[in-house]
Amino acid sequence: MPNLLAAAAVTFVLSLALASVLLWWRCRRKGRPFAPHARPWALLIVVATAIASAGAGLLLAAVSHRTSAAYAGLVVAAGLVFARVPPRGDLDLRPRSALASLPTLPFSRLYDLMGDDKQEWCDIRIAAARPNPQWIADAALYYWGQVRGRLKGDWKLAQLSRWRESITHKVGIIRLIDLDTSPELVLQALQTQASTQNRRKYTEEDLQRLARRLESDALNELSLFLSYTYSLRVYNLPVYPSRPPDPRKTRHAIRVLSAQ
Repeated sequence: MPNLLAAAAVTFVLSLALASVLLWWRCRRKGRPFAPHARPWALLIVVATAIASAGAGLLLAAVSHRTSAAYAGLVVAAGLVFARVPPRGDLDLRPRSALASLPTLPFSRLYDLMGDDKQEWCDIRIAAARPNPQWIADAALYYWGQVRGRLKGDWKLAQLSRWRESITHKVGIIRLIDLDTSPELVLQALQTQASTQNRRKYTEEDLQRLARRLESDALNELSLFLSYTYSLRVYNLPVYPSRPPDPRKTRHAIRVLSAQ
């Protein structure tokens, strides 16, 4: 009996490690399962899988009267290779009973929360660049410099490069408008790149409104740039521009925490 329990414990530990690796591998193209928002559901899946593996191992060992059979429970953890992380097209849109959907619930929640982690990662970097149009262009150049040496495949860099060029081009026109440049020169600048040649969208009649439109579009493209970067599994980008926190906000946060 002690040997059987020891084998089950070893199976549990090995299954825990195997399930963690397989869950990460299964989700690698969709997000980070162990990022802050998704982590609780990832741990739930991993621990539940390890418990099921240890339980299956105990059952097999008890039936076969062989302690080593407990290690066969690792097959349960290996089953995560075939786990479906939703959505999966129309198959996941079909009506399902609560009992039938229960096994997929943890994976559905994990997928949703991985999306929240991705959105928060992008929002933090967008918020840092938002206060100043020039920061948007500088951020695009900074992030481009950070990722171009890490990515393999010209098609990946080509898409990021298009966004970078479009962002810097739009911010350059905003700077022209801020310098009280004539509408004629602004029109010429708009026509120098395909991303701003749409006369219906970018009209030089109201230059301040045009500047706001260009800034909004540059921010949207920076968001696309960051989202695509995240999907390529480049997660450790420092926030640009990096600014120290406001000491007044820090003191206020400390007072609030102290009062609790």
